[in-house]
Amino acid sequence: MSVLVYTESEQGKFKKVAFEVASYAKAVADQLGTTVTAITINANDVSELGNYGVDKVLKVSNTALDNFNANGYAEAIKQAAEKEGTKVVILSSSANSKYVAPLLAVGLNAGYASNVIEAPSNISPFTVKRPAFTNKAFETLTINTDIKIVGVSNNSYGLVEKSGSASAEDFSPTISDLGVKVESVDKASNQVSIADAEIVVSGGRGLKGPENWGMIEELASVLGAATACSKPVSDLGWRPHSEHVGQTGKPVAANLYIAIGISGAIQHLAGINASKVKVVINTDPEAPFFKAADYGVVGDAFTVVPQLIEKLKAFKAQQ
Repeated sequence: MSVLVYTESEQGKFKKVAFEVASYAKAVADQLGTTVTAITINANDVSELGNYGVDKVLKVSNTALDNFNANGYAEAIKQAAEKEGTKVVILSSSANSKYVAPLLAVGLNAGYASNVIEAPSNISPFTVKRPAFTNKAFETLTINTDIKIVGVSNNSYGLVEKSGSASAEDFSPTISDLGVKVESVDKASNQVSIADAEIVVSGGRGLKGPENWGMIEELASVLGAATACSKPVSDLGWRPHSEHVGQTGKPVAANLYIAIGISGAIQHLAGINASKVKVVINTDPEAPFFKAADYGVVGDAFTVVPQLIEKLKAFKAQQ
């Protein structure tokens, strides 16, 4: 009857969200008076999960699952849930987990709540809180099914370290139909991904052209941040579509989101509203983004950003 948590990994290493969902699962387990079991898929060292409240790890090692496959991953998690007799399954709200969750919900006949931002306020009935209306409001949702699936919004619950250790056992689910075959994967290297980033530096058409993106990349490098862009920028081919954030691109829930030369169309704001602190640099004081910003700088990015970079470098040199 333990709480089951799927802890995401990539190339054998856990993503940050793995530790966040483990922390969340521990909070739910404490409320239920039970333990936490994690399922990992092709992860190498699983011992670190014990630092975030996991009691037992089911290790899946299957070369057919080296590349993400929603059908295969959902089937593995489903069989783990059935093995453990779990009533609560915890996932992240990453793009991959959002593909997995509906398939898992159908397989387990479970109710699913996505983008949950807090530990349950009540266990009976099982009640969670999630944003609504593109993060302009919140809704309280009750899951009434016997088995419940919770998708935790990225960067919402945080990491909660515990002193403990996790036992590990090999688990070999039967995976028969993957549905699709991955022929090849092209992946950017030496970059912070938007999904995992705590800080995101994003640029818009105010940068006037792709040749000016060097200062965005330099600022991101100084901050250890991911780079992103608005939809018009990716549509123009200045930046790859993988960097497009917004309602029709990748959602961002960073601790700090810096928007440079972005006016703040409603579709863009809808995709980044979950970020905790929003900083805007724009020449137009009437830009819609200023109404959503926590901090705003009215000024020319080509003047402000280089000065900001120099100040940050000087500050880091003193540390």
